[in-house]
Amino acid sequence: MRISSGVQPLTTPVADVDLFAPDLYATGDPHPVWAEMRARHPLHRQELPDGRTFLSVTRYRDACRVLSDHREFTSEQGSLLQQLGHGDRAAGLMLVSTDPPRHTELRTPLNRVLSARAVRDLEPDVVRAVRRILLPVLDRTEWDLAECVAQLPMAVAGMLMGIPEPDWAELTRWTAMAAAPEDPGLCVRHPAATLAIAHHGLFDYFARQLRDDGCQRRDDLIGHLARMLAGGRRLTAEEVIYNCYSLLLGANATTPHAVTGTVLALIEHPAQSVAAPEALTGLVEEGLRWTSPANSFLRHARQDVELSGGLVRRGEAVAVWVGSANRDGDVFTDPYRFDITRPDNRHIAFGFGPHYCLGAPLARVTLAVFFAELFRAFERIELNGPVEHLASNFIAGITHLPVLTRRRTASPREFAE
Repeated sequence: MRISSGVQPLTTPVADVDLFAPDLYATGDPHPVWAEMRARHPLHRQELPDGRTFLSVTRYRDACRVLSDHREFTSEQGSLLQQLGHGDRAAGLMLVSTDPPRHTELRTPLNRVLSARAVRDLEPDVVRAVRRILLPVLDRTEWDLAECVAQLPMAVAGMLMGIPEPDWAELTRWTAMAAAPEDPGLCVRHPAATLAIAHHGLFDYFARQLRDDGCQRRDDLIGHLARMLAGGRRLTAEEVIYNCYSLLLGANATTPHAVTGTVLALIEHPAQSVAAPEALTGLVEEGLRWTSPANSFLRHARQDVELSGGLVRRGEAVAVWVGSANRDGDVFTDPYRFDITRPDNRHIAFGFGPHYCLGAPLARVTLAVFFAELFRAFERIELNGPVEHLASNFIAGITHLPVLTRRRTASPREFAE
């Protein structure tokens, strides 16, 4: 998805724009559409050719309300637009598809191992993982950052979950297919077939991990899920498998695209300096706001609810456009300016409310480490060809980002140490 530094007037009526279409985010720029919607159509209804309908909210305040109030909006009828009209088989079993109080019971024991404090202890492991990823491109001047960084989530999540390295590539591919089954580079015959292949591969993989006699003794996240208590009882095998899938999908769907989109923004805004160590925190947060890699979430109204622009009827589906909320001028000063010194950056790139991303602390550490190591390795990074974007209404991502780099004087051996 192209990311506007300034919004041009919309030349097509909002009613004629297909927000559901993955191609809009692969080749188009939805920001002018969202700006028009925030200003004049804050509660927009779209009907698909097959009769399915959904409402869209684009303002920050409305987005936060829909995502935070589980009494008004449920996540148990599908949390992604691709699930519209199909429901969610994992409802009540998988963290992202479960409302409180069961959601709280599932989340509390996971918070203990993924809290900011716990994640800080993992930072040396993340540094080693990042250096291993960057080492093969140190001596190259032309390479693809998107292809390189696609390895990052699995290198970190795989380590945390105890997944053997030989399995990383296949799991990365399956999670990418599950997140964006319509993308031409991922689609196998048809989006539905792609999703089925990805789900079968991932669910079968974690089922086999769980059948291992030593699974509950493992000192990793899969072992933790297998033996933890949620609401006074252990998870069923189905619950463990679904939540392994969800954790891996969350990592692969967001972290690499936050990296590529942020680096592209730095290339396009050369005045932004990352020389000072303290600039990394601002870079991570502004990069997350700017890229908003989790582009949309879906909820369904439990009751009639008044939002900006009108009434949401009980049972109606509501799409929350995170990328739009993170450009709301009522919350962000000069929202179309990429500014790593932006104060009070209250972006909702990790969601909002009870479903706030469980892996946010680990994602922040991973991003900060990756940027630190990238700028330690290279003194110059330039664009070296056309950028290609992911076809997905869920993930705002980049599939190809060719770069031209010049390495700093450190040798590969020194860099790896």
